[in-house]
Amino acid sequence: MHTSRDMIGYGRTPPRADWPGGARIAVQIVLNYEEGAENCILHGDAASEAFLSEIVGAAPWPGMRHMNMESLYEYGSRAGFWRLWRLFTERAVPVTVFGVATALARNPEVVSAMKEADWEIASHGLKWVDHRDMSRAEEGAQMDAAIRLHAAVTGAPPQGWYTGRSSANTLELGLERGFAYLADSYADDLPYWLHGQASTGLVVPYTLDANDMRFATAQGFNTGEHFFTYLRDTFDALYAEGATAPKMMSVGLHCRLVGRPGRIAAVSRFLDHVAAHEGVWLARRIDIARHWAERHPAPTLRPSTMSASQFLTRFGDIFEDTPEIALAAWQAGLTAREDTAEGLHAALVQSLRNQPADNQRALVLAHPELAGRLAQAGGLTDASTAEQSSAGLGALTPEQLAQFERLNAAYRDRFGLPFVMAIKGRSREEILAAFEDRLRNDAEQELAEALRQIERIAWLRLKDRLPAGA
Repeated sequence: MHTSRDMIGYGRTPPRADWPGGARIAVQIVLNYEEGAENCILHGDAASEAFLSEIVGAAPWPGMRHMNMESLYEYGSRAGFWRLWRLFTERAVPVTVFGVATALARNPEVVSAMKEADWEIASHGLKWVDHRDMSRAEEGAQMDAAIRLHAAVTGAPPQGWYTGRSSANTLELGLERGFAYLADSYADDLPYWLHGQASTGLVVPYTLDANDMRFATAQGFNTGEHFFTYLRDTFDALYAEGATAPKMMSVGLHCRLVGRPGRIAAVSRFLDHVAAHEGVWLARRIDIARHWAERHPAPTLRPSTMSASQFLTRFGDIFEDTPEIALAAWQAGLTAREDTAEGLHAALVQSLRNQPADNQRALVLAHPELAGRLAQAGGLTDASTAEQSSAGLGALTPEQLAQFERLNAAYRDRFGLPFVMAIKGRSREEILAAFEDRLRNDAEQELAEALRQIERIAWLRLKDRLPAGA
């Protein structure tokens, strides 16, 4: 999960996009294909859908079918899609589809038409449902299932990803899977590189304002004319800026919304307006991503060149749930010698040792118990989950779990702390022996040992993310 925010971006000097042919603006049309993947008890969901339909303010119906909602979504696949497909194919407009895998699987004819038109089919997840309450592991498993089903249905895995109803883990999960681009961001008018904890990936930002979803929200677009006016004004502003700083415009569409006859004319008029201007690049998102990666490749970020936001995103979890210690190291100033695992570890350890005693004790308290209740409930940080699993603590028998619970309780009663140990690469037997041995320490010895173990944990985490020194 990203631990910080980047409020600065490109600032006052955005890069020159260098769009093909010297275009002043890149215009990208997204068609969201979600029909058949929405919440429906027929699909095993707990309730009916309540999002983005003609029924503004709809609520889920637990355990019941909502026939009006179902038929509104069905309109999108039965009629709306084909109305939009004819419009875009007749004008040879390139399109990117955000396709939900289970929706695509339910309509092979639609998939065939997308491929016939040479539209890019990016992934919009496995199902069109909320992901905010999913565990990281569950969301990752659904992402992997979506990729497999997408490949089976379309003939190739997706190169782009947009969840939409996303979680705090979505972008990091996407980075780990190496997509050509991610779209779960609305943060800029240009693509940008996102630096995660262990990898870097391209974000091609999407839009929620130049988007027909506002037909289905309070104080949204009431008529097609409102939608056209907003699209036109957005285009005109970006086109004017593009004289000196070329930009990108995304347009978001949904089959069941703008595919209605009373709204489709707005899209047609907007395409007429775009066609009346020179210096416009109509492109699929994958084309924009490829262009950006070629002309503006990912910078090789080193700790000494990172902003505070970038540094905390990559290294804020080195000390468990205590990013302020990593931030203090960054604020003290990093040089080229901190661009290796050894160098940065030394700086982070010094930052830890400079902390007041109360802060050091709080850091120890922030660590989870080994095979404790938090681990059993799936509530650990990603790093701690991986480390405990590597030592076999994620698959204990009831007897082994009871043994850990007994030792955790004895340790907690004696020291008032969780037992902290750098367990990566250690066996269960070694961990249990360390438990028994350290219970013989006094409180001062054990606090010092816990801090040494935390320094070791930091080293093991760092050496997977940075090159070793010469």
